[in-house]
Amino acid sequence: MGTVKSLQTRPREPVPIHEHALGQIDYIRSTMERAGSFTAVPGAGGILMGLTAMGAAWLAHGRQSAEGWLAVWAAEMALAFAIGAAAMVSKARREGLPLSAGASRKFMASFPPALLAGAVLTWPLFHAGQLDVLASVWLLLYGVAVIAGGVFSVRIVPAMGAAFMMLGLGPLIGPQAGRDLYLGAGFGGLHMVFGWLIYRRHGG
Repeated sequence: MGTVKSLQTRPREPVPIHEHALGQIDYIRSTMERAGSFTAVPGAGGILMGLTAMGAAWLAHGRQSAEGWLAVWAAEMALAFAIGAAAMVSKARREGLPLSAGASRKFMASFPPALLAGAVLTWPLFHAGQLDVLASVWLLLYGVAVIAGGVFSVRIVPAMGAAFMMLGLGPLIGPQAGRDLYLGAGFGGLHMVFGWLIYRRHGG
C-alpha cells in the first residue's frame, strides 16, 4: 500500500523553463496583435506633407483656369502620398513593426476606400464645375479615411480625421474664393499641427 500511495502522490515532472517561456512569448505576441495599435503614423512625414500643401494652396489660388487649379492639387496629392508612404515605411522599420500583420494590416486596409471614393468623384465634380463641392469632398473623405484607419491607431489620429471633416464643411458655406484657404488649412495646417503632436508624443 505504501508503494501505491507513493506512486499516486509523486509530483509531476516540471515543464522545462524554455518551453514555458516560449509559450508565454507566443501568448503575449498574439495578445498584442489583437489589441495593439498601429503606431507607425509618421509625424515628421505629416509635417512635410503640410508644408507642401501650403505651397500648393498658394500656387493653386493663383491659377486662372480650373484645369490649372486641378493640376496643382493633383500633383500635390501624388507628392503627399509618396511622402506619407515613405515616412510610414521608414518609421515602421525603425520601430520593428510589420506592415502586413495585426493592427498595421487593419490600418492599411481601412484607410484607402474613402480616398478611392474621393478620386472617383473628382472627375464628375470637376467636369460639372463644382470646384467648391470638390474641395469639400476631398477634405471630408480624407477625414473619413483618417478616422477609419485611426480606429486601429493612437487616439490622436481619429481626432485629426474629425478635424478634417469639420473643416470640410467650409468650402460649402464659405466664399468661393476661399476653397484654397480651406484646403491649405486642412492638408497644410492640420497635417503640420497633428504631425508635430504625433512626432512629439509617438516617436517621430
